[in-house]
Amino acid sequence: MIYPWPDGKKMACIISLDFDGATPYLWNTRQNPTGALGELELRRFGPRQGIWRLLDLFKSLDLRVSVYIPGAIVGSYPDAVKAIAENGHEIGLHGFMHEHIRDLSDVEFAVSMEKSMSAMAKVGIDGPFGFRSPAWDLTESALMVLERFGVSYDSSLMGFDQPYWISKMVELPVQWPLDDAIFYRYVPGSMWPPVRAEDVVGSWRLELEGAKRYQSLFMLTMHPWLSGRSGRLVALEGLLKDYRDDPEIWWTTSDELAHYHRQRFPEGPFHDIRLGSP
Repeated sequence: MIYPWPDGKKMACIISLDFDGATPYLWNTRQNPTGALGELELRRFGPRQGIWRLLDLFKSLDLRVSVYIPGAIVGSYPDAVKAIAENGHEIGLHGFMHEHIRDLSDVEFAVSMEKSMSAMAKVGIDGPFGFRSPAWDLTESALMVLERFGVSYDSSLMGFDQPYWISKMVELPVQWPLDDAIFYRYVPGSMWPPVRAEDVVGSWRLELEGAKRYQSLFMLTMHPWLSGRSGRLVALEGLLKDYRDDPEIWWTTSDELAHYHRQRFPEGPFHDIRLGSP
């Protein structure tokens, strides 16, 4: 099925950031902290420098993006979070300490949501919020928790490459080939070197052309501690400049696309997935 994008566009393009800094490392080592600084400092580059460089790039291109932030990062780097909002970008939820859903009970997940929303309120960021699950995984019961908290959409699953309904939630799908982490993530102990920036962006260019041919969603996901590095920024800038003025692309944000999907398909007839179906 061909998704009916607005104004005759052939595809939608969303640039999204998972602004998680050191929280994934801190969550994964919570039961056995080592005191090692290598990966911590590597990840802290994101909130210290990477996010600011990305914001400058997006400003130069007059581009609004969607940024998903763990509550702990909101509390640790409030100036960066305020700058994201002041530049007109969407801010979404991304756990509190980048917790993996599979590690949490429903009660613990609800507590994480409460703490995350409280952290946002303390820096003046109000909902409703979209949600992106750390590690891109969800459970049926977690979806129910999101609904209870009034989350406006989820962006964690990959059942289609166009927006769809799953239960009562608008889903804005992601894709591993459009995540910078599988290409750039090199930390102490990694078994392979990071991919060259020109090869990564070349792959993304093919994915973008494919999205246009098949009239789908191009949801690019980047992490400031990875894509905020200088050479990678130069490569990213070239890609965005090449397509920024393409009349067939709808450049949008996740909240805008979720709103469009709800208005266009209020009864959920397009890709309406019921929980528990094979």
